[in-house]
Amino acid sequence: MLNVEVARRRTDAISRGVGVQTEIYVDRALNSEVWDIEGKRYIDFAAGIAVVNTGHCHPKVMAAVTQQLSKFTHTCHQVLPYENYVRLAERLNAAVPGDFAKKTVFVTTGAEAVENAIKVARIATGRNAIIAFGGAFHGRTMMGMSLTGKVDPYKKGFGAMMPDVYHVPFPQEVHGITTEEALAGMTKLFKADLDPTRVAAIIFEPVQGEGGFYPAPKDLVLAIRKMCDDNGIVMIADEVQTGFARTGTMFAMEQYGVAADITTMAKGLAGGLPLAALTGRADMMDAAHPGGLGGTYGGNPIGIAAANAVLDVIEEENLCARAQELGGRLKQRLEAIRSVTPEICDIRGPGFMVAIEFANPANHAPDAGFTTRVRVEAQKRGLILLTCGVYGNVVRFLAPITIPDAHFAEAMDILEAAVAAARQS
Repeated sequence: MLNVEVARRRTDAISRGVGVQTEIYVDRALNSEVWDIEGKRYIDFAAGIAVVNTGHCHPKVMAAVTQQLSKFTHTCHQVLPYENYVRLAERLNAAVPGDFAKKTVFVTTGAEAVENAIKVARIATGRNAIIAFGGAFHGRTMMGMSLTGKVDPYKKGFGAMMPDVYHVPFPQEVHGITTEEALAGMTKLFKADLDPTRVAAIIFEPVQGEGGFYPAPKDLVLAIRKMCDDNGIVMIADEVQTGFARTGTMFAMEQYGVAADITTMAKGLAGGLPLAALTGRADMMDAAHPGGLGGTYGGNPIGIAAANAVLDVIEEENLCARAQELGGRLKQRLEAIRSVTPEICDIRGPGFMVAIEFANPANHAPDAGFTTRVRVEAQKRGLILLTCGVYGNVVRFLAPITIPDAHFAEAMDILEAAVAAARQS
């Protein structure tokens, strides 16, 4: 079987709305390596978009899944509950930043976690309006894409967005957008369009994911916290992509010295199984009436079992420290590449959530074409990379945090060769 043959079948069978970055059809995967159906090996620096932080098929996660499979696969927690659901909620309540009593709800996807966070904020405050940021990504559901701060491809052609959602600029130092400008946008919004006493929540990503891996400056996060406190607004941290050791701490918000009222999470939670959660202040999480939250598949027992194992692996293998170590080594190598690559205009990101941004050296305009060439050249050489950013000019690095040193070093050599090849093409 050839990749090109399956690609033709895919075109005939699957909606073109489900886009793909590669035509590599995976046969098997282990830790940071994947093999396609033609037998070619790749080093995976995508990790399913920050999902398999603990690597593909981690033995401990696989053992937990296998054990749960032998017991039961589904009962619906709302009908027949199970203990490991409760245990995982207890662990997340303890792990999520915030020195206050917390409660958790399990759902299936990151977008669903965000939707439910908005529901909780609205019912807890009795207010409707939501503030989000330009460049943000919060999902593809109607509320998720309304909150998302990028039109193409997420909102384009899908009609009217959800009402009472407002956007303000997000700081991007490389593009000259400061925290002061972002906060001025908030002030202008409150002066011209929106009474802050109507605002239920402000939602933000501690590091914007699809938007380009821009970390939220500490002064912005502190200002949001104060704004929420002063106006009775719920602060929601979307940690769907930043969570579970990726940024060098279990959650990125640990690095800001303040806590969100509600935290959303998914991706890295269950080692590749579909599981998401929102964890927040107990009084807010209890504002909804019984039956107002949840879902048939929310907190599926197999995903719950995997997630408990993932938390064990993060702790036992000290993956927060490992992310800091790998991120430091990655940035060091990227700086060496930048010294001979004027197209690299920025290197950024906490822990092992790192990105490089490319721009035309002559006019400093975002260079999506060069970025694509780097990705393609890396793929030819056996390294899977992802791009992102409003201008499509950012390469983000999301390898499993469990990647062996030898595979990491091999990937760095491939990356350097790919960038050099992109400059010559």
